[in-house]
Formats: sequence, C-alpha cells, structure tokens
Amino acid sequence: MSRGLNKVMIIGNLGRDPEMRYTPSGRPVTTYSVATSRSWNSNDGEKHTETEWFNIVTWGALAEICKQHLTKGQQVYIEGRLQTRRWEDSDKVRHISVEIVANEMMMLGSRRDSSQFIENVQSDNDENEYSM
Repeated sequence: MSRGLNKVMIIGNLGRDPEMRYTPSGRPVTTYSVATSRSWNSNDGEKHTETEWFNIVTWGALAEICKQHLTKGQQVYIEGRLQTRRWEDSDKVRHISVEIVANEMMMLGSRRDSSQFIENVQSDNDENEYSM
C-alpha cells in the first residue's frame, strides 16, 4: 500500500488577529488568516503582484500560543496540512472551505521591537471536534 502526503508550508502576514474559542469538550481552537504574495514580470516587462489568502486552524497548546502572541500584520511561517470542509446551512445552501490545519508555527521578525520570539509547537490536531 502506498502512502500519501498532505503537507503545506507558507510564509506570510496575518490578515487579522487570531480568534480563539473552545469545543464543547473544552479544547481550544484558534483561527486566523494569512496572506502570501508573489511578484513577477510579464514578457512586456510589466510587474504583477498576486496575493493568496489562507485560513489557518490551530488546536490545543498551539492554539493558545497563537492567540497570545500573534497580531494582525505579523509575519509567520506555518506548516500543516490542507483540509476541505463541506457543510449545508439552515437554508440548504452548500458551502466548501479549504483551510490549513497547522501543526507548527514560527513567528518571523520582531514583535513591537522586542527580541525575536520563535515558537515551535507540535499539536495533535483533531478536526472531528471542530465546527464553525
């Protein structure tokens, strides 16, 4: 049997402050968005820039660290896996959301001119407890 691989690594800036809540069992989950940008020159020399937004989900101790230390605009490294969630709302409208379930986060640069703070945390992600 062959193994699959679902691993994502991004470096970008937070688009909003993290939001933390708790599952019914009391487990913390934090969500936030991260923007990554890329630039290129077209054949005619015109410069182009494209920004991609990612929804990030963190669990457990990593969720608490993200809520405590991350702020809008801050640059971060995120490592995790892609997850697609599907649900139907009360009006029977189907929704799809693709997000990164992070198991590692590193703060890049300095926060408010303080010394560089880097946090590596492995979390045991459990998407079964997460619902929006």
